[in-house]
Amino acid sequence: MNAIEFIFAGMLAAATPFLLAALGEMVVERAGVLNLGVEGLMALGAVIAFIVVYHGGGHFLGFVAAGMSAALLSLVFAFIALGFRANQVATGLAIGILGQGLSALFGKTYESLTVKGLPKIAIPGLSDIPVIGGLFEQDIVVWLSLLATLAIWATFAFTKTGLVIRAVGENPKAAHAIGYPVIAVRVAAIAFGGMMAGFAGAYASVIYTPLWADGMIAGRGWIAIALVVFGTWLTGRIFLGACLFGAVSLMSLAAQATGLDLPSQLLSSLPYIVTIIVLGIISADRRLLKLNGVASLGEPFER
Repeated sequence: MNAIEFIFAGMLAAATPFLLAALGEMVVERAGVLNLGVEGLMALGAVIAFIVVYHGGGHFLGFVAAGMSAALLSLVFAFIALGFRANQVATGLAIGILGQGLSALFGKTYESLTVKGLPKIAIPGLSDIPVIGGLFEQDIVVWLSLLATLAIWATFAFTKTGLVIRAVGENPKAAHAIGYPVIAVRVAAIAFGGMMAGFAGAYASVIYTPLWADGMIAGRGWIAIALVVFGTWLTGRIFLGACLFGAVSLMSLAAQATGLDLPSQLLSSLPYIVTIIVLGIISADRRLLKLNGVASLGEPFER
């Protein structure tokens, strides 16, 4: 397998933690709430899933426990940010730090332990295509993530639920005036975003790299938040951005395998360098941000 084949084979799996967390954060931000605690939510989901799978609970139960634990922690954020109308940036950062601390505490006795991952499922015929065939041989969670992407896109494009979420994010006072429960919609969106972040962390710890190491999320949560802006709050663009960052995260391994003489620290920092460059480019286009942005993002709602 050459470097190109290696990147195609691993791109979707590498993109999945970014994609799941970014999709959840997109729903939260579409509802008008900015939650910067994604990194901590992913870390908590990762350790909970690992503990459950390590003790024989199975991957399904591990994902359920991860999603529930991260959703519960996100509800703490909702209680503070929405109930007390606290600053959402400060509250999100605090919740992120709390999640990382809980992750370190719960995972201390599991350091460097491993669990068994999941087998890959190949699409007959397509997986045999030269060079890009690896794209069509992925584990079940990757395939379900693609379905979740389509489901979220369809929800915002065709359903009343998506319309209500967008209305609450764009103009919460108008949404409240016509009878929509703004706070309830935002709480539900925050819980959903937390659950998706928990799933992303679970995938990272029990499937993508099935071992536990403190700090293994390694900034993926921050990249997921950046992906939402990169994708201008649109599902398809977020998916493409996740694939881009997934491919970039594999480039360091591919470069080392080909004998490219570059410092490993530089290669490992490629995803973060790309994040900064992309955010700079996107932020320069104010028309695009204004066109697809959320008008009331981060603003507290008062009846």
